[in-house]
Amino acid sequence: MSEPAPERTGETAPIAGVPARLEAAPKLISRSEVIALALSAGWLALVGLFWLTLPEPPPGQETDALSLVMTLVAIGLPIVMIWVAAVTARTAREMRAEAQALKATVEAMRAAWLAQNQSRAGQRVEKKLDEIAAAARQAETAIVTFTSRRDTHVTQPSADRKAALTAPRMPAPGEDQPALALGTPADALAQPVSVADFICALNFPDNAEDREGFRALRRALEDRTMAKLIRAAQDVLNLLSQDGIYMDDLKPDRARPELWRRFAHGERGREMAALGGVRDRSSLALTAGRMRGDTIFRDAAHHFLRQFDRTFSEFEQNASDQEIAELAETRTARAFMLLGRVTGTFD
Repeated sequence: MSEPAPERTGETAPIAGVPARLEAAPKLISRSEVIALALSAGWLALVGLFWLTLPEPPPGQETDALSLVMTLVAIGLPIVMIWVAAVTARTAREMRAEAQALKATVEAMRAAWLAQNQSRAGQRVEKKLDEIAAAARQAETAIVTFTSRRDTHVTQPSADRKAALTAPRMPAPGEDQPALALGTPADALAQPVSVADFICALNFPDNAEDREGFRALRRALEDRTMAKLIRAAQDVLNLLSQDGIYMDDLKPDRARPELWRRFAHGERGREMAALGGVRDRSSLALTAGRMRGDTIFRDAAHHFLRQFDRTFSEFEQNASDQEIAELAETRTARAFMLLGRVTGTFD
């Protein structure tokens, strides 16, 4: 048994479809060898028949060495020639088989090389497209940071000071709202939630260590209107997570703040379809199936859409374009895009 060849460092991996080495032809008895055996047996039979029919030499006459050698050569030479021809035929057959295998190997290597070149070219094209898409997203981000409102002469306070919702919410008739002295409602005395806290609360805390996120969330829950939206969003996000749909996995297309403002003012139609920027097919399919088969999820989704629509309409009146763009990046806004596209809110 031959020892295995030692490993060679730097050896390239075998190409798919190309044999690792050329295998020798199987050592079986071929037709030429059968013919050689038959001819050899026939020749030996003829020699034996010749010696049997040969008359005996006279007494006292001995065969010399030269005659014996010539006799042996005459007997063995035809057999040697027969097997030389048989071996030559076998070698020629093996060489033809190796030539065919080598040709097949070269063709397989050529096909594999072409396939690899096409794959690399496709990867380069995909990489270039990804770079173009990333550049486009950066450009959109830069565009939406510019304000498009015409009242730029009005001084706007910073996001951590400006109230997220414009007017104080008065309790509706019949609501269980305890009244303070002199008829002053509790919401009127509370410090309004800032835009920064409102946006941070809609994105929810990232983890248990996100103290700023929990602070903003507690602050927003103190506001009646914000609390309704946040609880509705929390219910929807929990239900979506049961199907493995997480807002962090979605990468929706960005919509210009002007489009969000037009939506807040009640405009609908095909031009609003850009707000439903979620393109993940699996998430859309799972959400649509859940909407059809789960009444609890459907009711929670519609309740969330109504609360988002109402709250955003009020938020838009006091928000800059950059603040609207930041709100559109929150987990709550992504859930609104996903559910809005599934339910046809933007149609």
